[in-house]
Amino acid sequence: MQLTALSILNYKNLTQADLSFSSKINCFIGNNGMGKTNLLDAIYYLSFCKSFTNPVDMQNVKHDADFFVLQGHYQRGNSDEAVYCGLKRRQKKQFKLNKKEYERLSDHIGFLPLVIISPADGALISEGSDERRRFIDSVISQYNKRYLNELIRYNKALMQRNTLLKGDMHDEMVYDIWEEQLAEAGVYIFETRKAFVDEFIPIFQSRFNFITDENERVSIRYQSQLAERNFKESLQRSRERDRILGYTTVGTHKDDLEMLLGDYPIKRVGSQGQNKSFLVSLKFAQFDFLKRASDLTPILLLDDIFDKLDANRVSRILSLVSGDSFGQIFITDTNREHIDHLLSETGCEVKFFFVDNGEVTTL
Repeated sequence: MQLTALSILNYKNLTQADLSFSSKINCFIGNNGMGKTNLLDAIYYLSFCKSFTNPVDMQNVKHDADFFVLQGHYQRGNSDEAVYCGLKRRQKKQFKLNKKEYERLSDHIGFLPLVIISPADGALISEGSDERRRFIDSVISQYNKRYLNELIRYNKALMQRNTLLKGDMHDEMVYDIWEEQLAEAGVYIFETRKAFVDEFIPIFQSRFNFITDENERVSIRYQSQLAERNFKESLQRSRERDRILGYTTVGTHKDDLEMLLGDYPIKRVGSQGQNKSFLVSLKFAQFDFLKRASDLTPILLLDDIFDKLDANRVSRILSLVSGDSFGQIFITDTNREHIDHLLSETGCEVKFFFVDNGEVTTL
């Protein structure tokens, strides 16, 4: 799958851009804060109906403008597809495929598979469990429509139960209704996550071994309360305690991924280089998994990923992404000579763009 052309109006600091791309490697060059990451974010938006860096839609409109427009033209398998997104202040967002508006934005998720690797990925190691659940959900939702729907259903039921817990109503029948929905959706989410992690781990370990030349041992463990409990019964038993606390204490919204370097959490023992290698391997495994599940080669976005990696690991990453198993790639870097030197050995077709204060020039 390829993004052949992209049009942008008033997205973040990008006033206007009409760009056509190489089918292999595209590099956005420029100083920090000029808009390189915003270009990647515009591409991300067309796949996920939202920004990677700012989930508040209105904050992605250029400061002195009333709207933004993004439009991408894709080659997807044997067909050409046009994806449009328009947002005007105080109006509903429009998202269209081939000029036909979606009834539900969730119907678009997975149509244009994409993986992004960025400095923000560090939160997967350093932050709380919600970041790691979001990672699992973002992968599975791109190829499993039922999972995304069950996730929406679960979150709605969870919100309703939490509202009950904070209020004065203690109608056990109402609790039963929402707990039934929580349990049905939660069990499906748990079973799907477990199956995903079991299949994902060897792919991740293989990618890590390649990047590090098998110098270190890593693993991932899926942790869930549902592994040893009947979810519906646990919800019923925890009602009184949850009323005191004001929120639901059991469920798949408490799941986590334990990330290990050797026998210890990488959060505690990993160096900056080890953490970066772990995260890049995680995202490459995500790429492999999506490619296998969707039968499409995802677009790959690499935002400033070479920082804190030694020359050997950078070389191995570039040899990997320039191979036949990867498709179209978008890279950001601050130094043209640096990235030119790195890419010269791959033999791939490369197209360069210079970004300066929101203005994009093809080099």
